[in-house]
Amino acid sequence: MKKTPIRKRDILEYHEGHRPGKVEVVPTKPSNSQRDLSIAYSPGVAEPCLEIAANPEDAYRYTAKGNLVAVISNGTAVLGLGDIGPLASKPVMEGKGVLFKIFADIDVFDLELDTKDPDKFVETVKILAPTFGGVNLEDISAPDCFYIEKRLREELDIPIMHDDQHGTAIITGAALLNATEIVGKKLSEVRVVFNGAGASAISCARLYLALGVTPENLIMCDSKGVIHDGRDDLTVEKTDFKRATPHRTLAEALVGADVFVGLSKGNILSPEMIKSMAANPVVFALANPDPEINYEVAIKTRKDLIMATGRSDNPNQVNNVLGFPYIFRGALDVRATKINEAMKLAAVKAIADLAKEAVPEIVNLAYGSRNLSFGTDYIIPKPFDPRLIYTVAPAVARAAMETGVAKKPITNWEAYEEELRSRLGRDDKFIRLAVEKAKSAPKRVVFNEADHYRVLKAAQISMEEGICQPILLGDVAKIKALIEEYNLGLEDVPMIDPRSNAAPHLAEYAETLYAMRQRRGVGREEARRLMFNRDYYGPMMVRSGHADAYVTGATVKYTRAVRPVMEILGPKKGGSTVAGVYVMLTKQGPKFFADTTINQDPSSERIAQIVFEVSKMVRKMNIVPRVALLSYSNFGSSDGVTPRKMREALKLIRSMDPALTVDGEMQANFAVDNGLLAEQFPFSDLVGNGPNVFVFPGLSSANISYKLLQSMAGMEAVGPLLVGLDYPAHVLQLGCSVREIVNTTAMAVIDAQSREVVG
Repeated sequence: MKKTPIRKRDILEYHEGHRPGKVEVVPTKPSNSQRDLSIAYSPGVAEPCLEIAANPEDAYRYTAKGNLVAVISNGTAVLGLGDIGPLASKPVMEGKGVLFKIFADIDVFDLELDTKDPDKFVETVKILAPTFGGVNLEDISAPDCFYIEKRLREELDIPIMHDDQHGTAIITGAALLNATEIVGKKLSEVRVVFNGAGASAISCARLYLALGVTPENLIMCDSKGVIHDGRDDLTVEKTDFKRATPHRTLAEALVGADVFVGLSKGNILSPEMIKSMAANPVVFALANPDPEINYEVAIKTRKDLIMATGRSDNPNQVNNVLGFPYIFRGALDVRATKINEAMKLAAVKAIADLAKEAVPEIVNLAYGSRNLSFGTDYIIPKPFDPRLIYTVAPAVARAAMETGVAKKPITNWEAYEEELRSRLGRDDKFIRLAVEKAKSAPKRVVFNEADHYRVLKAAQISMEEGICQPILLGDVAKIKALIEEYNLGLEDVPMIDPRSNAAPHLAEYAETLYAMRQRRGVGREEARRLMFNRDYYGPMMVRSGHADAYVTGATVKYTRAVRPVMEILGPKKGGSTVAGVYVMLTKQGPKFFADTTINQDPSSERIAQIVFEVSKMVRKMNIVPRVALLSYSNFGSSDGVTPRKMREALKLIRSMDPALTVDGEMQANFAVDNGLLAEQFPFSDLVGNGPNVFVFPGLSSANISYKLLQSMAGMEAVGPLLVGLDYPAHVLQLGCSVREIVNTTAMAVIDAQSREVVG
């Protein structure tokens, strides 16, 4: 499915939102009482101040300095926008801060400096340096970026890196190592041609030389052609790449070349140029959004080609997020005084080596593949590979220690790796992976209530993100009016109004419903009448194979929306229990709450069936379920009706699924605090296996719990997701947001994918 460009209006609405911008400052310590405030500020704060005054290194003990990076720019070379100034660059710097946080749990302050004087820039950063554990320079034009980085690295004792220079170099360096290994060529013998001579290209070229490329075999072209020894119009940085060569144009330089690296502009590399390259050529076409040559054109031109681009819709995406978060993570964790060449080379090798390892199932699932493996279409890891943080960061930390720039060496590497792994559960990584998996094989999803803006907007986003192929159900005139009013670009999407006699399959659906429900009080005429109701028509589309999944409930009460779903797509054969599950996105990863919407007072048998169905859903996301059965008592401490029910459910569950990690009954605080559980009940199967599935004894407790967490703790909730149905369908809560509809849509697609595989 071709991805549609995101609309300007959507982008601006995202950045404005209910709270402008993309970042905020959140306290990490309690501040609920006068005592807390007296410790956090005056008079108590004097104590850590005095400690730091006596020993400056204690700033890393008592402040956030050790996990705080400054993202600093003057806005002179912002993305492809050029010199737009410091204020206009702020959205980019905030975005960089978001990437630091979600991929490596590093906090960021973005600073936009209103100066083009490189010396003033340097002095300003030096003045601010005590605040930070590291500095990420960003979007500074050449040649100033070289001068600024060089001075700051020499004059400060914290990690400094200009990611525009080194990020792409590190990622393509890893790609180069692996690509040349695959084609059986030695770095010392390959001929490399660059097109582009800016900061990133020069940094890439320098790194390639450090990796083993012979200087005479590396030719660089700028906007005037080959940088040869007869030119006298070169910057200091470019003069390092003057070559004694007869070549004057890119086309001439590429004849017989082994590697092309494009860091220039789109569509300047022709098929004829690629044909002139040596056997098994390597092409890194990294201009964005349009590479130097279209990927499809290139691979049709040369079957022996290995190619990488900057685009996520092509194999081998060169994305700086593979490097900078983890390089700074490793540098910060050993309190490195700089990011040196050895640390960059360590990152290159770690990234390259990771691509050769067996790909975990979670990555295959996220990218819609069953066989990602080292080869021409997989020479570098995927950006969402969870192994990057505990592969690259330790490699960088080790290199810092080995080169003597680490002020706090790591002594227990296993504990460090476990600490890095624990950072992976933060924020919405679960949703990012779910969306990637849905995009791998998008399905036809019926959006009921599509004549309401929020539902229609969710359908638009789901289509443009490649999550699904929407089918819009509702008043077609209203749908078209909303599409036109908000310029949603859904004109070519199927739209159906079941109230119209022209709606497809009406008679067929009515007969199917009559056959299903004739012994449950539904006559043929009533079945025909119900088919004019979109709440019945939509589920019947899924049952009849004219759609793959169904999403409803955004504008009506849950009970009304769920009844037709139960009647038409009802419980699985064998009398399985249908239950509602909410996925609560926590800092420790996703937690699954059940049953939140269907069963008011389930019996022990129903509790067992709910656990069985929820566990199957969790496994579909490649997560190992660990189940806590909740109550107001702990392991027989009370003999009330509810505890007895949960204890009996435990017996049934263990007989149904002996391999499942499950225990109870237990109070919620023991389920959440594994240390407390180990202290008081060391015999529990959940000790050392903290639960991620929480099963409640009744609808009231489950519903109240998730809504309190959502409203008071600010947790994001995905759902409710229905389990135990014969077909993929999910009923939203009344008043849900666009984001919640999109997230649920992604889960509905995954549901449909899993059933297709099974079938």
